[in-house]
Amino acid sequence: MSSATTTDLYGVTMATSYLREGMTGPATFSLFVRDMPSDRGFLVAAGLESALDFLSGFRVGPEDVDAFASVLHRPPRDLAPLLGLEFTGQVRAVPEGRIVLAGEPLLEVTAPLPQAQLVETYVLNQVSHQTTIASKAARCVLAAAGHPVVDFSLRRTHGVEAGFQAARLGAVVGFAGTSNVAAATAEGLPAVGTMAHSYIEAFGTEEAAFRAFARSHPGPVTFLVDTYDTEAGVRVASRVLRDLDRAAGSAIRLDSGDLGALALRARAILDADGLPDVRIVASGGLDEYSVDELVRSGAPIDVYAVGTRVGVSADAPYLDSAYKMVEYDGRPVMKLSSAKVTAPGRKQVFRCSGYADVIGLRDERPPDEGTPLLETVMRNGKRIAGSPTPVESGERFAADLAGLPSAARLIRSPVAPRAVSSARLIALTDDIRRRIEDQVLAAAAGTEHEQSASRSQRSVPR
Repeated sequence: MSSATTTDLYGVTMATSYLREGMTGPATFSLFVRDMPSDRGFLVAAGLESALDFLSGFRVGPEDVDAFASVLHRPPRDLAPLLGLEFTGQVRAVPEGRIVLAGEPLLEVTAPLPQAQLVETYVLNQVSHQTTIASKAARCVLAAAGHPVVDFSLRRTHGVEAGFQAARLGAVVGFAGTSNVAAATAEGLPAVGTMAHSYIEAFGTEEAAFRAFARSHPGPVTFLVDTYDTEAGVRVASRVLRDLDRAAGSAIRLDSGDLGALALRARAILDADGLPDVRIVASGGLDEYSVDELVRSGAPIDVYAVGTRVGVSADAPYLDSAYKMVEYDGRPVMKLSSAKVTAPGRKQVFRCSGYADVIGLRDERPPDEGTPLLETVMRNGKRIAGSPTPVESGERFAADLAGLPSAARLIRSPVAPRAVSSARLIALTDDIRRRIEDQVLAAAAGTEHEQSASRSQRSVPR
């Protein structure tokens, strides 16, 4: 269970200062991804549900104040203004499962400034991580070209919570099942699994192992055939399945070696033995790149089990995401740092045909045929609706994927659509930029005047 201490220290120091200065006006923070990772043509919005769960239960208790005081080496009374702080704000967000682009707000938080600041770290963590994993998993579904994909990632994800999220997000983007029993149980997902090489090694022979497994598990079974010699393993599995009349719905699993070549030989053996319905499952270091190669080569693989590389998004393990203030107490604000400029004001994203998306201001009228993406999902610190199921989020994903340009769907060298800013947002950005630059110049001139006066005083003979 996450607590108010699940934050970076600067959230505590800033919130304390805001309260001391009486700065509790409404602040809007926008969470977005600056640039698309390499080899990504789109992103899948995810993590919102975890963020809302956290926000709806957020409260600074006595133990949190004690922890803040301890790490700051200050008496608890100095942090007492934080005690009892709860999240009472509003959240507008892109619903989980929808496809989004770089620069588009995935969510906006509007709350009293200390609250909005304290929740930054957790919200950014959940949305960034889960969007990363969902986007990787979605590419595996594309690469599989209609073949089922299942999740085997739990044993190597960065923690069991991340493994749970990977299983759930896989289901959102179209995975057929997961090996993660906890996730399957909690989310109503199909549980899938076979056996490990250790199971085969524990018996005297492969045949003894296969027959023992079949005795314990009535119905369809999947035999792991590459513990010793893959072709020999396929022949043993074929014999056992024929002897037991258990071919219907059963499968063999290939977990190493040249999966394409081995699948061809395995398919030939099974077909020659009159077992055309026995499926071939492939696993072992797979991701969308290797799945794409196998599918394109015509390998007779029926099911792809993806694990480590997908569960940690190995080729793009993070997003260049940010949670930046865009308005405070009715005043639009922006950041002008080199390469990290932000756009001011509360926003809306309009999805237009062909993903010609427009990022505009919240109160703008949609462009012709434009559909707003950000929806109000929390008001006064309370959810407006319950959590969607993976199936419901998956329906959103499937609908968005159907309209995604083919160039963005490519596994290698995809071309991501680029959202553009509306005329009103551009005008506001230019106006705020000029005001800030004028303030900076005025402050610099004042400093130079003070320094000049000081030098003049020092030069007067005493």
